[in-house]
Amino acid sequence: MASSSASAAAAATADSPPAATNPIVHCQCGAVSFRASRPEPLALYFCHCTECRRQSSSAFGASAIFPAAGMWPLPPAQADRLGMWTRTSAKGTTLECYFCKACGVRLLHRPLRADGSPKPNLTVKAGAVQGLRLDGAKHIWARSAVVDVPDDAAWESPDEDVDVKGE
Repeated sequence: MASSSASAAAAATADSPPAATNPIVHCQCGAVSFRASRPEPLALYFCHCTECRRQSSSAFGASAIFPAAGMWPLPPAQADRLGMWTRTSAKGTTLECYFCKACGVRLLHRPLRADGSPKPNLTVKAGAVQGLRLDGAKHIWARSAVVDVPDDAAWESPDEDVDVKGE
């Protein structure tokens, strides 16, 4: 299922604006730009699943997990610049995948529960987060990796407290 506009995502306003010191998330062309909800992500990961490899057109996808509160929904002027594509994960979770309409860069995923309500965290594409260091990122779905993954970095069983894939 696909949608050409993310306007509906801006129907409500964010709980409170993010601090001016929080990192900026932006697409390649700069048409979409907003601040993350906190100075550092809750978790960082490199996902080696086939979906993330396809989406990133690379060996793995790099993601940063941020709380949605204070960051989502985006103000209408930014939300109107986003397109949305919806997909169902292997676990049956619905993911709203948001991208810049101008340059096509995927910026974030918003996972939904089975009842359609949003989960509390957003999966932000790490390369879109200005100044983000990826030190300490965990590798998930490492069994399907197409590059070597250091033993101490593989995370086959993610912590239940951090919903890294929105599933």
